[in-house]
Amino acid sequence: MDDTTDKYRAPALEKGLDIIELLASHGEGLTQGEVARSLDRSPSEIYRMLSTLVRRGYVTRSLSGDRYSLSLKMFSISQRHPPIGRVIEHGLPRMRALTRRTWQSCHMGMESNGDIVIVASAESPGNWGLALKTGTVVGLWNTGSGRVLAAFRSDDEIEDLIEQHRLAVGEPAIDRDGLSGHIERIRNLGYEQMPSTTALGVTNIAFPIFDPGGRAAAVLSCPYLERVDDLKVPTLEEVVLLHGQLARELTAIYGGTSEADVWRT
Repeated sequence: MDDTTDKYRAPALEKGLDIIELLASHGEGLTQGEVARSLDRSPSEIYRMLSTLVRRGYVTRSLSGDRYSLSLKMFSISQRHPPIGRVIEHGLPRMRALTRRTWQSCHMGMESNGDIVIVASAESPGNWGLALKTGTVVGLWNTGSGRVLAAFRSDDEIEDLIEQHRLAVGEPAIDRDGLSGHIERIRNLGYEQMPSTTALGVTNIAFPIFDPGGRAAAVLSCPYLERVDDLKVPTLEEVVLLHGQLARELTAIYGGTSEADVWRT
């Protein structure tokens, strides 16, 4: 740990979090002494922390008073802020900031009962751009969003997705072999970069936003348009890098993992 990190530590908070994480692994509860020994802390400081956590409702004491367990308060708090809603809420201002840097539109897509739906969208700040409206349903196998959502799922989940999927407007029938090839390539690369199959001159960039289970819960996409006038804007390579950084940031907000290695063959 460097000096800067150490400077901003909050020891009391860390002790409380250590206790919560420890109790989360012991559903039967622990005594004060067991908590102290496990965390290599003195019984007196553990007693003060446990008393505070009990008073705030995060920890409960057994009827005999000698064992401590987590309450359901943490679960209750987590339910007040659904993770996908949180990703969209935190993602939109970041997406708008990204469009101002790249001069490109971007959007976020999710799967809903087999449909690939745009759930958030940010337009380019310029006079023109290509932006998908929120609520738009796009294709599964012929779009970056659809391919990435499929790529980071198990084979059984992919089959279920294909079975449920209803073709979007203009989407050709799904080519199973073609989709399998795209999925293998995306898993190896970690994202999708492809010429648009719906509009000429557009390069689709799509990055997964992972959930805690390592699945693509959502996709951050950019329909990249190359400018040929005198306005100096980021290159395609720079736009890819910036969208990858934001996707990893949104993955962290979701509490997911940004590692795609598990999907690589």
